[in-house]
Amino acid sequence: MIMLEFFAIIGIYVCVCILCYCLKTPVLLLYHKYLTKNIPLTERFGKWAAITGSTDGIGKAYAKQLAHRGFNLVLIARNKDKLEYVAKEIETCFNVEVMTIQADFSLGPEIYAKLFEAFAKKPIGLLVNNVGTYAGRTDLMWSFPRKLMWDMIYVNMAAATELSLHFVRVWEANGTRGCIVNVSSGLESYPAPYGGIYSATKAYMRNFTTTLRYEVRHLGITVQLLSPHFVSTKLVDFSSYLQRGNFLVPTADVYARHAIQTLGKDDTTTGYFWHTLNDVLLKMVPYYYRAKVFDLIAKCLVDDYSEMITKLNDEKRVNVGNYK
Repeated sequence: MIMLEFFAIIGIYVCVCILCYCLKTPVLLLYHKYLTKNIPLTERFGKWAAITGSTDGIGKAYAKQLAHRGFNLVLIARNKDKLEYVAKEIETCFNVEVMTIQADFSLGPEIYAKLFEAFAKKPIGLLVNNVGTYAGRTDLMWSFPRKLMWDMIYVNMAAATELSLHFVRVWEANGTRGCIVNVSSGLESYPAPYGGIYSATKAYMRNFTTTLRYEVRHLGITVQLLSPHFVSTKLVDFSSYLQRGNFLVPTADVYARHAIQTLGKDDTTTGYFWHTLNDVLLKMVPYYYRAKVFDLIAKCLVDDYSEMITKLNDEKRVNVGNYK
């Protein structure tokens, strides 16, 4: 009987933890909507927001949501033509001011001096670090070009680090209570075979953002970690199923509409209820077995999975033959 009671208590505790995790964001949204004074974001963080990777996917959709709420925008991306097109579209639709900065974060440290000079022209109080890059396909880590590894490090990790720390320094000097949103990925907590470098960069984003939030809390600066799971964008072009989308795999516009509601209300969130449910189910898997689970998920979702495994088996046979 004692053992049954013990396991019953453990079961209740686990269920309560899962329930709290799933309902945290919805409850916080309801709390702020009905029980606190709902201050407009532009009053909290000023009239100007900067967003990287703003010409496609989540970045573009999030920029539109910010413009809808009255923010003037600084759009940063590497493609000049796309930047001008998106800027004109947002200016026309939302009647806000848009400044564009062309920057290729894969070039590394050399771009930041001019970038910071451009930022100084506007009183930016909200930074969205959304820029990210992916291999464009799933494969073994050592099969990708060396340059791609450095692109992921420079774009997925260094960009958010450089920009976040720059704005913390500026805001601390000015006494500004700004906000940083670091867009990570649900893969931050899971080793992802055939996408290992990408998931590793997102694990860095999670730890960096969480630590930064702790260090700047006395300055009144808001730091949010936004960790979407699969969203129907070009980053999932390795899977025709994910590209079609569904309620578990929303479009970028649907995701951004939900995610922006958590801004200033929830410090760590997937930004989307069904992604939170996905996150709970996956986190119930012991860390040691998560790579195996993602291998099974890849088998179901990745279009060229069988070709990739065939190549891996061929390499294994070659290597075994070399050691005989």
